Amino acid sequence: MMGIILLGPPGAGKGTQAKRISAAFSIPQISTGDMLREAVKNGTEMGRLAKTYMDQGGLVPDEVVIGIVRDRLQAPDCGKGFILDGFPRTIPQAEALDRVTAALAKEIRTVLSLEVDEKELMERLCGRRTCTACGAMYHVRFNPPKAEGKCDKCGSSLIQRDDDKEETILARLVNYRKSTEPLIRYYKGTGKIRSVRASGDIDAIYADIVKILQ
Repeated sequence: MMGIILLGPPGAGKGTQAKRISAAFSIPQISTGDMLREAVKNGTEMGRLAKTYMDQGGLVPDEVVIGIVRDRLQAPDCGKGFILDGFPRTIPQAEALDRVTAALAKEIRTVLSLEVDEKELMERLCGRRTCTACGAMYHVRFNPPKAEGKCDKCGSSLIQRDDDKEETILARLVNYRKSTEPLIRYYKGTGKIRSVRASGDIDAIYADIVKILQ
């Protein structure tokens, strides 16, 4: 059983690395957003409950999110393991997850903490540009379009989304430090956490992750 949790601030590359780990080890990448959408779409008991909060524009309470996580971890594709990307976000969620995995006889084997300097995170996120028409993603430094401000695929204008503006990113990082960084201390107490230097080449970062997991 390869139960993996990915921790790290916005822009650390959790989604990118989770996809590669999922493909290499044949275990599903599970994000909170995907789980919520799937539960609502399938009309599960927890999904219907979550929808009542989402329709009102409110946050889905922890007990409902945990219920959806419990349902998801019982799916057949989680038999060999799973990757939790973006969950848990707080200590109470981590404690509830421990109870769920114990009840299901599943194990969180490794917690990967992706670490990136804040300056680099700002450069990664503030440099992102998105096509207004087809949604293609670019970066002013790492993946620039051939013609400045224009999408290579369809020629439409590129914009900087509100989520990628400096003031929004700073607020997200403050929230991360407040709510999620304590999880690093929590998992250090379990002996399961491993730090990954998530700067530089994506392939090199992934190679370090594979060494840890093997």
